[in-house]
Amino acid sequence: MESKKRRGILDRLNAGEVVVGDGGYVMQLERRGYVKAGHWTPEAAVEHPEAVRQLHREFLRAGANVIQTFTFYCSEDKLEISGNVSNISGAQINEAACDLAREVANEGDALVAGCVSKTPCYVKSHSETKVKAIFKKQMDDFLKKDIDFFIVEFVDHVEEAEWAVEVLKTSSKPVGATLCISPQGDMHGVPPGECAVRLVRAGADIVGINCHLDPLTCIRTVKLMKAGLENAGLKAHLMIQPLGFHTPECNHTGYLSLPEFPFALETRAMTRWDVHQYAREAYDAGIRYIGGCCGFEPYHIRAIAEEVSAERGFLPPASEKHGLWGAALGMHTKPWVRAR
Repeated sequence: MESKKRRGILDRLNAGEVVVGDGGYVMQLERRGYVKAGHWTPEAAVEHPEAVRQLHREFLRAGANVIQTFTFYCSEDKLEISGNVSNISGAQINEAACDLAREVANEGDALVAGCVSKTPCYVKSHSETKVKAIFKKQMDDFLKKDIDFFIVEFVDHVEEAEWAVEVLKTSSKPVGATLCISPQGDMHGVPPGECAVRLVRAGADIVGINCHLDPLTCIRTVKLMKAGLENAGLKAHLMIQPLGFHTPECNHTGYLSLPEFPFALETRAMTRWDVHQYAREAYDAGIRYIGGCCGFEPYHIRAIAEEVSAERGFLPPASEKHGLWGAALGMHTKPWVRAR
């Protein structure tokens, strides 16, 4: 199926459909041995395309409607600071990541989202011209590959996200913008409601939250964004792609400040049942783009797809190997397990 014949992201959301996003990449690939913790750069798209392709494929099988390019922290300034690669350019990574995402998306009815994230340049220089030039360079790489829409993700200053949206909207493609902020607001204290208003006025078609904090906390923040838009008389679709770990502390800087970050977060991992609850609460809050970020494995995405299967009208392929609500336990040889 050619991507141009597919219904776009706004066609789907405007029709009231639930769009299931994919899960986390950098943390999942770090655990698999393809990403170096610390700077979390995505050179694996060039060095180990088979690993990225397989994770894309697992998210698609789990029910994802969107395959994001593995381009997190792929600005030239971030790659230079990381020192992880000296012979691979950001453009090479961006283009390879687009090819991998499109290859897998074409195996199903999925769209490809070209993703940009926060830049070291913003904090270092606070130069709108320099930051926008970085986003423009990334956008040009993505446009060569004709991605379906853009996502601005993992930005903790709304001003930088505004600049990214303003650049990406010049492409005439839809833009989603997600901030990694808490209910208390961005790193400059801008409240979530005001953040949403500023993003929509900058041109974002979809706004929401990703990463840093657990799903139920992120839902609280998206609700504040929704209220801000309503109070301003603005409309936009809502999206959420939270952290896959419990963060009851609800600290302003999220899981980055936890003593377990990044190598001992397993004890905070969400179960599939936690994700069922998250997906239902997100849907009930009016959020129609529901996915995950760091910590979200394919089985978590399957849990989202299964929870909203009635609304979508189908189950994902991966449910062929999963009994709903533990039904497969009925086949266990031990009676006390069957009783569950």
